[in-house]
Amino acid sequence: MRMRLTLTLAALALISLLPASQAARADESQCRPSLSLVGKAKYGPDFKNFDWVNPDAPKGGTLRQWADGTFDTLNPFSDKGVKAAGLGLLFDSLFASSPDEPETQYGLIAECASYPDDFSSVTFKLRPEARFNDGTPITPDDVVFSFDEFKKVNPFYAFYYKNVVKAEKTGDHEVKFTFDVKGNRELPMIMSQLNIVSKAYWEGKDANGKQRNLGETTVEPPLGNGVYKIKSVDTGRSIVFERVKDYWAKDLPVMRGQYNFDTVEITYYRDRAPAFEDFKTGKIDFWLENRASAWASQYNFDALKKGLVKKEAIPTKRVAAMQAFAFNIRRPQFADPRVRHAFNLLFNFEETNKKLFYGSYVRLDSFFANSDLQSKGLPKGRELEILNEVKSEVPPEIFTTEWKNPVNSKEGDYRKHQQEALKLFEAAGWKISSEPVNDGSCGYFCKFMRAVGLSSGSSARVLRNAKGEQMTAEFLINGDTFQSIILPYVQNLQALGINASVRVVDDAQYKQREDSRDFDIIVDNFAQSNSPGNEQRDFWGSAAADKPGSRNTIGIKNPAIDKLIDKVVFAKDRDDLVAAVHALDRVLLWNFYVVPQWYYPYERIAYWDIFGRPKTLPSQTAAMMQTWWIDPEKQKAVEAARAK
Repeated sequence: MRMRLTLTLAALALISLLPASQAARADESQCRPSLSLVGKAKYGPDFKNFDWVNPDAPKGGTLRQWADGTFDTLNPFSDKGVKAAGLGLLFDSLFASSPDEPETQYGLIAECASYPDDFSSVTFKLRPEARFNDGTPITPDDVVFSFDEFKKVNPFYAFYYKNVVKAEKTGDHEVKFTFDVKGNRELPMIMSQLNIVSKAYWEGKDANGKQRNLGETTVEPPLGNGVYKIKSVDTGRSIVFERVKDYWAKDLPVMRGQYNFDTVEITYYRDRAPAFEDFKTGKIDFWLENRASAWASQYNFDALKKGLVKKEAIPTKRVAAMQAFAFNIRRPQFADPRVRHAFNLLFNFEETNKKLFYGSYVRLDSFFANSDLQSKGLPKGRELEILNEVKSEVPPEIFTTEWKNPVNSKEGDYRKHQQEALKLFEAAGWKISSEPVNDGSCGYFCKFMRAVGLSSGSSARVLRNAKGEQMTAEFLINGDTFQSIILPYVQNLQALGINASVRVVDDAQYKQREDSRDFDIIVDNFAQSNSPGNEQRDFWGSAAADKPGSRNTIGIKNPAIDKLIDKVVFAKDRDDLVAAVHALDRVLLWNFYVVPQWYYPYERIAYWDIFGRPKTLPSQTAAMMQTWWIDPEKQKAVEAARAK
């Protein structure tokens, strides 16, 4: 699993991050208890609790969940090892994000933040009461240590904090981050998301006298400052978290009514099938379903029919992540965008959606779908101005043709797309021919008949380049979820002479091969926020292409994209940001770096009817772990019904 960071920024009032011409000049002395990149934060400095929680939610009970695969480390900050699920519960950040307000943060470890009007730095005022779970205070030294060490031990942080050149203690409860650029509206928000670890703990030794190392894997439960701590671990099999009863922030408005389960148990399974069976029999309490076919066909078991299990699709209002077949364009066969375009033509989404997904999915046609950040039509206005600056470096179709996926809505459409793909392959230097197949079952009589011309041998179509090399494409996956989806696609590719195959490996091998870029095609997911920024460098930037473990799994080294990323990062206001993202989206699409898959604007959830939850859920997610609780009366009723 990869770390995901919600990128955001700004202010308590409409003054927030608007330029000086539209709002009062930002005052560095104004310490803001909330930050927002998209306008005014919903809650003022005197709010009591969020309206998507029950502030009086009862604490108690055990939540039993599952995870796929395995794990070998409890250190979430290193780029090494396979991390256990749930480690984010152990560590607080300077500010806390809101699952109801995109790109909005509220003070947690830090009481407030201040920055000058040119966004050249940000200063955080720490809460004196903030504590690690051993009772020691969280100090500016811990904040500086966290920032410096994260950059050292993980390439992700090195890129993410690229423009942050210094962290320094500026008071007993104050720390300042200085940037090497001005005008990057996102940087104060980025720094507010910094998780804080204990300097004393990580500079100390473990129970065996070994020096701890933030850059290495470990199965020692780390000291945290969050609402949970690790109770027990069976490495690779299970992990149990327990709520910290004297958690330092439990009464803060930003945390009230949240994280109500006393214990969270996560059991690992090698694949989905046995986990789902355990859910059906009550050994797992909550299920987040990611398979449309399962949602349509597998929820007919007795407990659901009797009303003991509930099934819901919760609508969500967030940017749809680009989930896709991602090419490794470091491989020579995928270096030409015409080849990648041909691969997109050969993916029959409509057939897949009909046969496997019951028609429930929507095809992705943007890296920022389901939002105002998605490019549509032809470029105009500010977006066109931006694109004209890189006109000689981008595909000319960007200015004349709206990018669209192939659609196979009627008979003959896919055949037409096959022909278009063959033309693209040929233009890129790949030609298809019919070649004899070595038939090992052909015995003496068979060979005699062929020799005298009374029968002929088998032949197959093969796609080769000028060097005589056959086009190959291996899809690397780490579980069975995508195998049934990929196999029809593989057959479509094989029909045009491509040596296509699927390779299933375990989690550890998958991570090693992904990080070392030892793959042809993987299923990747590029999650976006409503305010993209610095993380785009790690996704698509040239400097990240050769960094092991970076998010630039594709290997993009495109000067035009680097320039467009800078336009995004240094956008002066929301309108400028949207225009820059539209331009970036368009250039990414027309380079055919991925074969887009699909999205579903709901969370499919099923759960045993033992929970209470707020009347209003946050807009971005069901936030089950964060806002739900065990209802003792419901739990007793379910237990009684199951005992009959």
